[in-house]
Amino acid sequence: MTPDATAHIDVAASPERVFTLVSDLRGLSGVAEEYSGGRWLNAAGPQAGARFRGVNRRGWRVWPTEATVTDCSVSRFAFEVRSLGLAVSRWQYDIEPVDGGCRVTESTWDRRPGWYKPITMLATGVRDRAVTNQRNIEVTLRRLKEVVEA
Repeated sequence: MTPDATAHIDVAASPERVFTLVSDLRGLSGVAEEYSGGRWLNAAGPQAGARFRGVNRRGWRVWPTEATVTDCSVSRFAFEVRSLGLAVSRWQYDIEPVDGGCRVTESTWDRRPGWYKPITMLATGVRDRAVTNQRNIEVTLRRLKEVVEA
């Protein structure tokens, strides 16, 4: 299935360095546009099946989510997000070696049921989630590049 939003960037860093950043809840919150932190619920760190509670912010709006890691390797870190028990999205970081470093592709899929979208619009202040996520991904990848190349 085609993602609702996706972008990639080449970075002068090893796939391992990028994986370490995107799979670390604190590290990811330092580069992500809306995700502002979280904590592991059933594991000490990233691994397939691990769950974490995340906090997202957009302006004065704050909302919690719960995510389950589905893929956890140097080539892919991905998680499925739930809110109030409902599937809302999938986020995925694909990391592939290229000359001089690696290419990082961030993608997301909107999993919200149609009836739930107006509720999340009120909670998040986002009218068009695909457009907003596209912008957020582009900002996140630029920040990620700055951090891993520093």
